Amino acid sequence: MKQTIYLIANGDLRLAANQQCEATQQAMEAKIITAVENSGAEVKRAHGYDETKKHSFIDSQKRGLEVFRSIPEDAPLIVAEAVWQYSQQILPGLFTHKGPILTIANWSGAYPGLVGLLNLNASLTKAGIDYSTIWSEDFTDELFINGLQSWLETGKITHDTPHVKPFDSENAPSASVEIGTSFAQEFRKQKALMGVFDEGCMGMYNAIIPDELLHPTGIFKERLSQSTLYAKMLTVRDDEAKAVYYWLVEKGMTFHYGENEATDLTENQVLTQCKMYIAAARLADEFGCDTIGIQYQQGLKELVPASDLVEGLLNNVDRPPIYHAETGDELFAGEALPHFNEVDECAGLDGLLTYRLWRQLGFEPENTLHDLRWGRHFKGEALNDYVWVFEISGAIPPAHIEGGYEGASSERQPPMFFAKGGGTLKGVSHAGEIVWSRVYIEDAKLKCDLGLAKAVELPESETQERWNLTNSQWPIMHAVFDGISRDEMMARHKSNHIQVVYAPDAESAKTGLYAKAAAMRELGLEVFLCGNV
Repeated sequence: MKQTIYLIANGDLRLAANQQCEATQQAMEAKIITAVENSGAEVKRAHGYDETKKHSFIDSQKRGLEVFRSIPEDAPLIVAEAVWQYSQQILPGLFTHKGPILTIANWSGAYPGLVGLLNLNASLTKAGIDYSTIWSEDFTDELFINGLQSWLETGKITHDTPHVKPFDSENAPSASVEIGTSFAQEFRKQKALMGVFDEGCMGMYNAIIPDELLHPTGIFKERLSQSTLYAKMLTVRDDEAKAVYYWLVEKGMTFHYGENEATDLTENQVLTQCKMYIAAARLADEFGCDTIGIQYQQGLKELVPASDLVEGLLNNVDRPPIYHAETGDELFAGEALPHFNEVDECAGLDGLLTYRLWRQLGFEPENTLHDLRWGRHFKGEALNDYVWVFEISGAIPPAHIEGGYEGASSERQPPMFFAKGGGTLKGVSHAGEIVWSRVYIEDAKLKCDLGLAKAVELPESETQERWNLTNSQWPIMHAVFDGISRDEMMARHKSNHIQVVYAPDAESAKTGLYAKAAAMRELGLEVFLCGNV
């Protein structure tokens, strides 16, 4: 008898997203099924098409539990992802599944299947669930076919990651290590508060740091509610919101408006975002928060426009002033208020530490997370390399954008995800040396990967094509990793997100990298250097 492989497709929680992505998911699954059948096995899809909902995704924890009750617990299982997925919808079933698990994504930027795969992998890693993973453009390439065959025969796929080395301070510049170590000791002594506006955004189980792992770093959570943020927004006056908006216009930022609230960006949406910007800072001041994260999905999206413009402004040192409602004092004057997009607490720890360390080093401290979205090789007159698309709907500061505020624009978020609209902070990240990082959880420990990369300039036509193949409303960074191939990065990276910060030059990037590695280690994290460092 042929070996039977069960297949599931985890999707979004949002109905419109699942409906729009159904055709792409089915096209990918057909190719996977063909590859499995060509290898001598057969595929049984564990759940069917819902005629009422008009899609075939698992779309809730409830549905996930129902589906797993029909899957033999020792059966080989494929999780096929062509879209963004909410990991918690299938984690209960995967947690007790005893058969080999394989996560698969299509190499495409159209819908964030690769991003969903990385989030699921990181969530499985945090949960201690054994799994294998693979990706492919057309599911006929050697990497995929060989990997699939290995998994069918042994239940495992092993990827080489020679680019990863444990951080060893003995082989690092002593001056940088001393800077990072002393910085961390003072950081932990002074302590800091992380304002969390509701945990667990969009199924990112991997992005929640248990208190017992976070506290030794010197950071403690101030658990806030998105309803508190909404209530505070209602206290912000119209003239205060207009002052923020006019400040942005005078700086040269462009807003692309239309007249239809359902599909276009409107001034009313942007003014509401300006109220959120003021309210968030006032709450951070009230509760003494050093960094904050707004979830937005789910919850606020039912009430107000997107938080993305807010997040990018908060992450910038040069930003519209915000004043205390009673005293009139300026809040966080001359400083950014580091914001971690999608309330990713791993990015929150990383972002706050990076901001303060870069301040001490005298570097521009603005940093942000991005989705590790997609990539392809680019060959031009000045560049012949694999160039990744780093892209995120919010959090990117104008300091990262070529031309600053004058190079920034705001477009309406896609109605599929954002019914109430709201603008982004769109632009192309300027060329320069960057330090990238990711804090993650594995073996019940906080760990951190660090490396060097370059943000590069691409022709306008290539940039536009990459936007068209992903999300044209979002800010983008064209990134080239130093000493890490596409498949090595995918095999190792334990998150859908990646943190980036600029350095003045290559030598400064190395100084910052080693200082940050030493600081992370001093705070109790297990640190790894990746690529050519």
